[in-house]
This record gives sequence, structure tokens and C-alpha cells, in this order.
Amino acid sequence: MSENEKIEKATTDEELTTAPSKPAKAQKDKKDDKKSKPGIFQRIGRWFREMRSELKKVVWPSGKQTVNNTVTVIVCVIVVGACIWIFDGLAGAIVRALLALAGKA
Repeated sequence: MSENEKIEKATTDEELTTAPSKPAKAQKDKKDDKKSKPGIFQRIGRWFREMRSELKKVVWPSGKQTVNNTVTVIVCVIVVGACIWIFDGLAGAIVRALLALAGKA
């Protein structure tokens, strides 16, 4: 018997031997639902408590690390800006040269 046939037979055997499922639970009254669901202010308060506990877990950088990271980002932005400026100038010069060649031809 192949592996697939064994699996199919096992699932059909399980379906035959399992007891029928219990009927669905009776519907709760709407009042019971409202009592079990926390109010909007309780949910907001719980959200703030959880956020505060998560923020306590964060390792905040020192002032020196913050300044170092900021300077690094500014230097990278300047370098990338300069590369883009140079590329733009070269691309413009190439386009002008091609237009000049096309105009003379």
C-alpha cells in the first residue's frame, strides 16, 4: 500500500471512530457579552500600560552615541548628494552633446 493510501485510510478510520461533535454552545445574552468585553477606557489604559512596559525594555542610546550616529548620517547624505549632483551634471552634458550632434547632422 502506498504512503498516500495509508494516510487516506487513516483519516477515514478516524472520521468513522470519532464521536459526533457536540452542539454549538448556546448564545449568550447581549448583556453578558457587554460585561465580558472591557470598556473603551479600560482597553486604552491597558494599551498604555503595555506600551510603557515595552518601552522599559528598550535600550536607549547615550548622548554620545546619538551625536555619533547623527554625524554619520549627515556625512552619508552629503556624499550621496554629491554623487547624484556629479551624475546629473555628466548626464546633462551627454544629453547636450547628443542634441548638438543631432542638430548638426
